[in-house]
Amino acid sequence: MIRADHISKTFDGRTVLDDITVEFETGKTNLIIGRSGSGKTVLLKSLVGLHDVDSGKIFFDDVCYTDLNFKQRKDIRKDIGMIFQGGALLDSSTVRENVRLPLDLFTEMSEGEKRDRVNFCLERVRLVGADHLYPSELSGGMVKRVAIARAIVLNPRYLFCDEPNSGLDPQTSVVIDNLIHDITKEFNITTIINTHDMNSVMEIGEKIVYIHEGKKWWEGSKDNILEAENQELNDFVFASAMAKRAKSTVKLRK
Repeated sequence: MIRADHISKTFDGRTVLDDITVEFETGKTNLIIGRSGSGKTVLLKSLVGLHDVDSGKIFFDDVCYTDLNFKQRKDIRKDIGMIFQGGALLDSSTVRENVRLPLDLFTEMSEGEKRDRVNFCLERVRLVGADHLYPSELSGGMVKRVAIARAIVLNPRYLFCDEPNSGLDPQTSVVIDNLIHDITKEFNITTIINTHDMNSVMEIGEKIVYIHEGKKWWEGSKDNILEAENQELNDFVFASAMAKRAKSTVKLRK
């Protein structure tokens, strides 16, 4: 479980997060949605520790993360996996080397243990036989799957995903969504996904938090989002659906 308790954040005098309280549940795919500039990315980065909040508390299970010093936070960071928007792979390293990197940095595993763990993660994301390839030789979907393998190689308790479907076609996006969902269930991870993709919301949105102008405006599940009595949320869902339809029409014309 990860909980934000009345957190706020400002940049240059502008309030970006305004008194947000929310709990993200273990073993579920928790999605943060909202328009560009709404504060959802700042919320994700604050939860993962890339931004310090100005007020409020952030808890990882029963531990108050905001009260820890740098050295104490390292123990929790070892339990965190992160999937960045562009994959953030090292171009000069192979798939195997990219996935193995956290093991080299944060563990004292033997060579055999590292090899077995990397093999397990590559098999789990269906990339067996691709370990010798470089990022430039991979498709967009394969890059994201390598990023997922690297994110889970340390067997994290918490997984953060920043726009994991960005730049992917709809079919590949579904594959990535299902993979993240399955891994969350299989390893009982607290997974938080920052996304603007309504397909992801309707496919794997077990808990959805809608951020509007820096505030938590609505929370619920995919089962009740379409019936929510919230005008701003309804406008966002409608605009997202129309934008996706327009994008699909353009592709068909091409």
